[in-house]
Amino acid sequence: MCGLSGELRFDGEEADIGAVGRMTETMHARGPDGSGLWSRGPVALGHRRLKIIDLSDKGAQPMVDVELGLAVVFNGCLYNYAELRHELRGAGYRFSSTSDTEVLMKAFHRWGPRCVERFKGMFAFALYERATGRLILGRDRLGIKPMYLAEDGRRLRFASSLPALLASGGVDTGIDPVALHHYMTFHALVPGERTILAGVRKLPAATVRVIEADGTRTDHRYWDPPHTRGALPEAAGLNGREWQDAVMDGLRAAVRRRTVADVPVGVLLSGGLDSSLIVALLAEEHEPPVTFSIGFEAAGGERGDEFGYSDLVARHFGTDHHRIRIPDERLLDGLHGAVRAMSEPMVSHDCVAFYLLSQEVAEHVKVVQSGQGADEVFAGYRWFPPLAGVPREQAADVYARAFFDRPHDELAAILPEERLLDHDASGDFVREHLARPGADTALDAVLRLETTAMLVDDPVKRVDNMTMAHGLEARTPFLDHELVELAAACPAELKLAHGGKGVLKDAARRLLPAEVIDRPKGYFPVPAIRHVDGALLGLVRDVLTSRAARERELFRRDYVDRLLADPDRDRTPTGVNTLWQLGLLELWLQTHGL
Repeated sequence: MCGLSGELRFDGEEADIGAVGRMTETMHARGPDGSGLWSRGPVALGHRRLKIIDLSDKGAQPMVDVELGLAVVFNGCLYNYAELRHELRGAGYRFSSTSDTEVLMKAFHRWGPRCVERFKGMFAFALYERATGRLILGRDRLGIKPMYLAEDGRRLRFASSLPALLASGGVDTGIDPVALHHYMTFHALVPGERTILAGVRKLPAATVRVIEADGTRTDHRYWDPPHTRGALPEAAGLNGREWQDAVMDGLRAAVRRRTVADVPVGVLLSGGLDSSLIVALLAEEHEPPVTFSIGFEAAGGERGDEFGYSDLVARHFGTDHHRIRIPDERLLDGLHGAVRAMSEPMVSHDCVAFYLLSQEVAEHVKVVQSGQGADEVFAGYRWFPPLAGVPREQAADVYARAFFDRPHDELAAILPEERLLDHDASGDFVREHLARPGADTALDAVLRLETTAMLVDDPVKRVDNMTMAHGLEARTPFLDHELVELAAACPAELKLAHGGKGVLKDAARRLLPAEVIDRPKGYFPVPAIRHVDGALLGLVRDVLTSRAARERELFRRDYVDRLLADPDRDRTPTGVNTLWQLGLLELWLQTHGL
């Protein structure tokens, strides 16, 4: 786990090692245990290291194999690296380290770009092939590990974080109008290759991009679960109990894979179903893990913690439990830290919770497992049940009413005329995605959208950014690609049962107390941010009325003034405070010097 960076020139000039060095140093927090730079003519690679597997210097990066003519930087973990190394040894390859990075490099030499199909893990990598001058970029199936790109025709630069690219200089920092439409409409996220900045793009999840020495490139999307009942022949004809067994076996394998490390592995325990299941399965096969929960002060009539549930799970399984309570006076510092850690603007108040929790957890362990992703994969959110039985052609409209922050035509009251698009970019994105072949039902199509698009650019990114801000590696068993494939093939009625995640809840009854399974759905609660008031309101007011905001003119002044006069007046269908949505974007831009 770490941060990677690099540059490839297309114009015959040597790569700018200084720029790569600046990008690399910007990511110090992602990899506090070591750093490295390497260059050869048109290419330069940089790396920050967090030591998780092979703690010796033999696992340092950039890793170069002179005999094979390859150099690589890698961020993530290949959970099946030991099995792959055994197979590669059988094919005659020799290893000088016990790292998964060396396995990745030799796997590429053996199988080429299709090596990613053999990987079980989370990864982003850049690999340079000396003989051809090619650069190969790859990203894991669920986009757990990030890869940001900036290109100007003469060169390509890439990094694990967007702020690292900014540190290299020469990036077009204008606001992308389509991305702004997405941010204001599609649950405050920017899906696909775009970012809020016109000059920065993302390598899509489940994609290998081969870039030739002259800059031409080809993309190969190597994974796209069809979300059809017949996709997994081994699951055909399973009854309800058999589906429960299959799901639990799949989750057990996913949790086991994510214990692969040369350092201890803890668990972020919210007290909800998902993280509690991870604790149960770890306790089943290992000693009870060390667990961590966070709580905040109440505000606006909302509780700020779920310690009652996390304490129950910790006692039930005898974990080494750490209960972390955050007083309100730490919230603003935590908020500023979380915004600095964001590669892209992220509205969810969970960001501050994850940031402050990770800060404490990193004092104890370097690796944790988290329950992120279960709701998207197993249909746990409230906007999924209304899709049951909906004709496929109506799926986009039903989904948009429940999930979109606002319809396209309402943006005219929020954005200045010069920021408006003449078409519904977010609605078009969703309609095109849902119309793709495959997916048996409207619900299947939406679950495919959530799993392959929304999840990548909201909860997954949130966890990576906030944990890595403190050199903490988060692993997400519910995003194991084999488990995701299994869930995609599971009948909709089994997932929607009991208000959502039915098959998971039924399977969990063999392991967890009923109070945890049948409890109301919870989140990382940060009431003081959900209800913009006090010092937070002062911060948002200062940001939105600042000279920088007035000169940028992202939002109509009259609309901002109405929100400031009544901060809780507008909320999106998913409960996001609109004033916070506007303020967070402007705060992110100003925090990063834009």
